[in-house]
Amino acid sequence: MNYDVNGIREKFPILSRRIDGKPLIYLDNTATSQTPRNVVDAVVSGYCDTKANVHRGVHTLSQEATELQEESRRRVRDYIGAESVEEVIFTRGTTESINLVASSFGSLFPAGGEIILTVMEHHANIVPWQLLQSRRPDLKIKVVDIDDKGELLLDQYRSLFNENTCMASFCHVSNVLGTVNPVKEMIDYAHSKGVPVLVDGAQAVPHMRIDVKELDCDFYAFSSHKMYGPTGIGVLYGKKEHLLRMPPYQGGGEMIAHVSFEGTTFADLPFKFEAGTPDYIGIGSFPKALDFMEETGIDKISLHEHELLEYAESKMLEIPDMRIFGRSPHKSAVISFLVGDIHHYDMGMLLDKLGVEVRTGHHCAQPLMQRLGISGTVRASFAAYNTKEEVDGFIAALKRVIPILS
Repeated sequence: MNYDVNGIREKFPILSRRIDGKPLIYLDNTATSQTPRNVVDAVVSGYCDTKANVHRGVHTLSQEATELQEESRRRVRDYIGAESVEEVIFTRGTTESINLVASSFGSLFPAGGEIILTVMEHHANIVPWQLLQSRRPDLKIKVVDIDDKGELLLDQYRSLFNENTCMASFCHVSNVLGTVNPVKEMIDYAHSKGVPVLVDGAQAVPHMRIDVKELDCDFYAFSSHKMYGPTGIGVLYGKKEHLLRMPPYQGGGEMIAHVSFEGTTFADLPFKFEAGTPDYIGIGSFPKALDFMEETGIDKISLHEHELLEYAESKMLEIPDMRIFGRSPHKSAVISFLVGDIHHYDMGMLLDKLGVEVRTGHHCAQPLMQRLGISGTVRASFAAYNTKEEVDGFIAALKRVIPILS
C-alpha cells in the first residue's frame, strides 16, 4: 500500500512537540484526534477575514460566512450520502445530537414505549434516554449484553423487540472495546419490526466510509473533533420524515420564521433545530478536515490503522499479565488493557512522563466497566499519522513502567 505516513505527519504541527523532553507519541485519538494545518489555517482565516453572524445579514461578511457554513453542510451531506442538506443538522457534538433526538423525537414516543440500548454504550447514548425516562416514567429501557470477545449478543438483541419497542439506539463502534457492530443487520431487523434506529457513529466516521442511505438508519450522530476537525462541532443526520415531525429541541434566534407573543412559527429544516448563533467558524473550517481524509483516502487510513492495531496487540500480548479487553475480529484501532493489578491511572501517569499520551479511566462507559468487572482501563488508540516506530516506543515505555508499578 502506498501510504506516506511521514508526509501525513508533516501536516500536523503538534506532532513535533516533546513531553518532558521526550518525543510526543499521541495515542488518545479515540477521545480527540489532532488537527492538520489546513484546518487551523481555515479557523484563523475565519476569524481574520469573514467573522460575521450567519444568515439574514445583507452585508458582505455575513453573506460570506453564511456561504462557508452552508458549503460545509453540502460537503457533509455528500460525505455521508444523505439525501439533502435538510437532513444535516449542526450541533456541538455527538452528545448534543443524541440529546436532540432523545428530547425531541422521544417526546413522540407512545405511552409504555420501550427503548433498546447496549451495555457497550458511551454515557452520551445512555444518559439522554434516562433523562427522557425521568420525564416519562412510563418508558422502559432494555439493554443488550456482550460475550467474552466483546461482541453484542444478537440473539438477545432480537429477543428484546416486542409491540412496545419504539426505539433502538446503539454505537457503530465501541469506544472501549473497538468492536465494530453489525449495524446494517441490526437496523434491518429493527425496521422489520417497525422500529426506528439511532446510530452513535462518533467512533466510526474517522475510520470507515459511512453511507447513511445504504445503512438506512433513521439518525446518525458524529463529531468533528474525532475526525481531524475543529472541536465543538457535531452532526446529526436524520431522515427528513422524522425531522419534519419532531418539535424544536431549543428555542431562540435563527430557528424561527415568525415570533409574536401570541405564538411562534418555526423555520424550515435544517434551521428548526439550530437555535442561536452557531460556531460558524468551526463549521466553515470542517470541510478542510474532510479534504484531508478524502485526499489521504479513508480506506488507506483504515488499513494503516488496522496494521498498527495488529502489530501493537501482538507485541502487548508478549508482556506477562497483559489483559486486552475487546478481542472481536471485527475491531477498530482501539486497545483497552490492564497489566496485572497495576491501576490504570498510575500507568497512564508514568507513560506520560515518557511522552506517551494514552487515556485512562472508565472512558464514559461505566456500565461496560461494571459488566467487565473492572473500574477502568488504559486505552491506546491510533489515527492516520501514527507509526510503527511509535508503537515500538509505546511498547518500550510499557516495559519500562511495569516493573516500577508491579
